[in-house]
Amino acid sequence: MKQLISWQRTWPHLVALLGFAILSLLYASPVLTGKRLNQYDDVQAKSAAQEVIKYHEATGEWSAWTNSMFGGMPAYLIATDYPTSISTKLGRAFNGILPAPANYFLIIMACAYLLLVVLGANSWLAAMGAIAYAFASYLVTSLEAGHVSKILALAYAPGVLAGVLLAFRKNWLTGAAVTALFLSLELYANHIQITYYLGIGVVVLVAMESISWIKSGKIKPLLLVLAGLGISAVFALGTHSTRLWNAYDYTKETIRGKSELTPAPTASPRSNQDGLDKEYAFQYSYGIAETLTFLIPHLYGGPSVGSLDEKSETYKTLINKGVDAVNARNFTQALPLYWGTQYSTGGPAYAGAIIFFLFILGLFLVKGPLKWWIAGVTVLYIVWAWGKNLAGVNYLFFDYFPMFNKFRAVTMVLSLAHLLMVILAVATIRDLVKRTWKFEEISRPFLISLGLTAGLCLLFALMPTVFFSFRAENDPQFVDNIAQSSQNPAFAQEIMQAIVKDRIGMMRSDALRSAFFILLAAILIWLWLKEKIKAGILYPSLVLLLVIDMFGVSKRYLNDADFISKQAALSKLSPSPADEQILRDPDPNYRVLDVLRNTFNNAEASNFHKSIGGYHGAKLRRYQELIENQIAKPNPNPGILNMLNTKYILTQDQQGNPVAQTNPEALGNAWFVEKFSLVPNADAEMKALDSIQPAREAVLDQRFAEALNGLSIQSDSAATIRLTSYKPNELVYETTASKEQLAVFSEIYYNVHDDWQVTIDDQSAPMLRANYVLRALRVPAGKHTITFRFEPVSVSKGRTLDLISSILLIGLILGAVIIEARKKS
Repeated sequence: MKQLISWQRTWPHLVALLGFAILSLLYASPVLTGKRLNQYDDVQAKSAAQEVIKYHEATGEWSAWTNSMFGGMPAYLIATDYPTSISTKLGRAFNGILPAPANYFLIIMACAYLLLVVLGANSWLAAMGAIAYAFASYLVTSLEAGHVSKILALAYAPGVLAGVLLAFRKNWLTGAAVTALFLSLELYANHIQITYYLGIGVVVLVAMESISWIKSGKIKPLLLVLAGLGISAVFALGTHSTRLWNAYDYTKETIRGKSELTPAPTASPRSNQDGLDKEYAFQYSYGIAETLTFLIPHLYGGPSVGSLDEKSETYKTLINKGVDAVNARNFTQALPLYWGTQYSTGGPAYAGAIIFFLFILGLFLVKGPLKWWIAGVTVLYIVWAWGKNLAGVNYLFFDYFPMFNKFRAVTMVLSLAHLLMVILAVATIRDLVKRTWKFEEISRPFLISLGLTAGLCLLFALMPTVFFSFRAENDPQFVDNIAQSSQNPAFAQEIMQAIVKDRIGMMRSDALRSAFFILLAAILIWLWLKEKIKAGILYPSLVLLLVIDMFGVSKRYLNDADFISKQAALSKLSPSPADEQILRDPDPNYRVLDVLRNTFNNAEASNFHKSIGGYHGAKLRRYQELIENQIAKPNPNPGILNMLNTKYILTQDQQGNPVAQTNPEALGNAWFVEKFSLVPNADAEMKALDSIQPAREAVLDQRFAEALNGLSIQSDSAATIRLTSYKPNELVYETTASKEQLAVFSEIYYNVHDDWQVTIDDQSAPMLRANYVLRALRVPAGKHTITFRFEPVSVSKGRTLDLISSILLIGLILGAVIIEARKKS
């Protein structure tokens, strides 16, 4: 009997994985001394999750609701557990193989390596492509910012493609099992936008492969492949039933759902559809010419805020103008070096000069439908990334393409475009080696590709101002700021001219750098085709060049300086004296307005308090509309903050120190109103908030009229309502009143499937919505106990579906392994 596992075939893959682990640790070497990345989004996520984490530590349960952000919102998109999902457990296990962020690099390289091996690359070439994908600058800048879910979604994307290709090219069952495994991990990453873009690419791939099989007359095998992929998708989706059900229900109530407010007269005719605001969705759009950063990283200056050294023109100009060295160095550490059209950026999308050259060469040399799939989908992804810069096309996608309008920051799709470039680049070297071409046979496409890449780089380096202005839209504002602070407009203009020179210098340097790496790779390929070198020289040399190239650029954005000690990380979440002052309040059930930071895009106050602000990519739409139409107005109605129980305001004193101001008008957790009014629609309800006195009156939508039928509020000065028990997902109140009352609760209304179970003395009661965002309840006379308990059906039933699907997923994978083993036996 043959050995089921051939050591001779296995050891190169094991060596590659070991090499990936070493590379990952070398890049993120500070983790070996216990340091961790200083990530903004990581701080925000930990702050947002504090309440539910503490509740879990105290009770062993995960609350599905939190009151720590935006007055209250579902917590299952912030922090929770999925105990019956096998793919969630696998994902967490893989994350723990190495310390973060080395673990992410390892996962990315391992998955990309698998895909490239499936496509016929040997270990060297697969490793080269895996390294190029993992250390792309756009991916690294996302990691530096803390976009971990995006990183994981990009990491598992190659595994999904590997499974689909295996199903079509080797064995439908093996392909289905691999697809199911990696799709379940892709969904574990919980970045629906990346998964959506990947899914569009997969659909196009399956369609192209299916057409090819149909033309070949392989109808029955095709049906088997498609059935296997369909089953794998169902099983993978099923292991995340709870997560996806939660997201589906929640999305309908967020800024990605449909508003009930009438659009402004200047709005798009389709602006009242489900989805994001168009301007918001395309706020981050890649410049069309800026796409050449795939080839030249600092073509458009790098990140929005960059630094220069003492050799820069800006530093020299400052010194020549009499600025001392210390101030000159400080000034050059935060300059507007980026001059593209994006709202802001952490760095360019650099694919690697060698990869870009091989990608262009592959468009000439590689044959077969896979090349056309890569070319077509790459163009599609790049067009999407251009966003509003190609409005004639992308606005059509936004208005009519399914789900496209649910996502913002379309520039992130460039990471998947880069993956496709890597695939074709590796396929190019694979075919150059396997087909044993002579150089004379491919000299024309070879020289054309060299001219389109290295030649273009040299042209830009020699004549930069012929092609680019190196001027940003915000440069005049920067000049005005310098002029006002220095009281010297001429000095400000000289500084701006120096910055422009530095932008030119950065582009020229990187253009020459890219040309150098391309020429080295081209020489290696030429030597191979001329039979001057062997494979033992070609492959390691290409890998070494890729490592030097990719590390060199990515280290500009994520390097040792971005790591901090564990103690420093913890200190970021330490309370200020103002926080401690608030925390001394014996009644913990109040809310805080944090104006020290960006109130509605920063969650650090949530680390200690129940905040009316926070940080989340999908706020509840009604709350966002309250922010835009009431709280953020120049002269807002103070009653709005009062009805949100905003007892404290975090601000600063004259010396800039954080202080806590008390708002004595905060209305508390709940109160009885003296009167109410019904309005016909959301517009009227929002308008009524302009002058409402929430302590005395409430405004409700007409849809709640039946529940209020017959209610005639009579004043009762002795009536009381108070919160007697608090959990994030369960609130208990006691009321006393001689007459029937209408109670308003300073809690955010959310009721997709009657997820908030409301009882009065253990008898179900209908929850109403008052003042656009708050809960209200009709309370009978007498003494009563009111309970609000958050029990989303998506959690209770979703976990059962998670478990069933996990068992089926395991069965599919084991079945594929057993059958494959029997074949080999």
